Amino acid sequence: MAAIMLQGCGSDVGKSVLVAGLCRLFTNRGLKVRPFKPQNMSNNAAVTADGGEIGRAQALQAIACRTPPTVDMNPVLLKPQSDVGAQVIVRGKIAGTWKARTYQERKAEMLGIVLESYNRLAAESDLVVVEGAGSPAELNLRAGDIANMGFARAANVPVVLIGDIDRGHVIAALVGAHTVLDPEDRAMIQGYIINKFRGDPTLFTDGRVEIVRRTGWPDLGLVPWLAAVRRLPAEDAVVLDPARAKTGAGVKIVAPMFSRIANFDDFDPLQSEPAVTFSFIPPGTPLPGDADLVILPGTKATLADLKFLRAQGWDIDLAAHARRGGHVLGICGGFQMLGKTVSDPGGIEGPPETAPGLGLLDVATELTGEKILQPVKGELVGGGAFDGYEMHVGRTIGPALERPFLSMDGAPDGAMSADGRVMGTYVHGLFASGDARAALLARFGARSEGGHHAAVVDALLDDIAKELEGVLDIPALARIAGLA
Repeated sequence: MAAIMLQGCGSDVGKSVLVAGLCRLFTNRGLKVRPFKPQNMSNNAAVTADGGEIGRAQALQAIACRTPPTVDMNPVLLKPQSDVGAQVIVRGKIAGTWKARTYQERKAEMLGIVLESYNRLAAESDLVVVEGAGSPAELNLRAGDIANMGFARAANVPVVLIGDIDRGHVIAALVGAHTVLDPEDRAMIQGYIINKFRGDPTLFTDGRVEIVRRTGWPDLGLVPWLAAVRRLPAEDAVVLDPARAKTGAGVKIVAPMFSRIANFDDFDPLQSEPAVTFSFIPPGTPLPGDADLVILPGTKATLADLKFLRAQGWDIDLAAHARRGGHVLGICGGFQMLGKTVSDPGGIEGPPETAPGLGLLDVATELTGEKILQPVKGELVGGGAFDGYEMHVGRTIGPALERPFLSMDGAPDGAMSADGRVMGTYVHGLFASGDARAALLARFGARSEGGHHAAVVDALLDDIAKELEGVLDIPALARIAGLA
């Protein structure tokens, strides 16, 4: 079977995008390609057709392969709920909420599950492109590893190591990894790639030669900073950059950056609209008084982020925004916050408690153990068809539900205030559909020009594949993978 694994000198070195680009590149060559990530840590997740959830990056990589995402593409997903613990998703379903040390002690139990998923993908494809997590040089995490060399050696998958030159010290990162890896792990690495280069590539020729001299690993290419990456869905909240905000005229939409923000790719289609000025509002910064629409995003921990919202003073800003006649939309956890109360009697997110909500919608939410995971279709009230998905725990009830924000399969869903200015829904991906996005912007007298966001993403993947074709040693990568 043909397979190749991209590991990195650290997190956020661009592994996810390079995997997606290679998936599209080899798919465009007529191969049946599948993405795979043994273990992922992200609160940005996607729903599969069979009612499971995987990391958003693997869903994007599946799109790159022109195949539906499945739970086998990311059999272990960790969704952080606190600084020391995470919800553990195994093959798309909740296995429990574990402390970091507990998971570290038990992760070796997952290797059999990971290998089963990988073998199923390998059996149905010509090539599997595997993404590592973090760095194989994190020796403190090597025991029981399933994310990097532990998996690579168990599945006998050759590795290419990625260095991020934009961070600096890329020579030290690659040579240092070579130095600290044990000989058997080091032997899995068949070459290296430098990613995120800016400027004249000839200025780094001597650096590339030095890396080869010190490691013996073949140089497989120097990838420039890919402009298309900024328009692809981001996987991790750590890469959200308020400085990327688009300024100028148009409908002004803002979203506060919760501490456990989730599924923030909901905003990508809005950011791409010429008629929209969009920005994430970082902690410590008030919500702007001139916003037309404030969107409360999804969150992995509703009660914790409700407290976080209040600690920033955003509850005061929202109340003032509503008094001025501004619009508010809550998505998933943001919808739950807009109600009168949020209760967690079973301790789903932490110690059992009930907290007052923001009181902008006449609803109340009780968090429950059952997680709703399903693709959905429908239409906004007043028009605007959409395809999206639900991913939440909790049941919301109250009079505001009698004023639905949308319908799904003909049944009313979501809620609105009596004046229609405060809206809530559990649906993610709502504005990826051109019709729904156009309907939203029409409420503010603006015209949408974006169409369906899926077409934009598909074109970007082709652009990235084409660029990688020109800068990477594709024949060498194919030989490493076992294709030639």
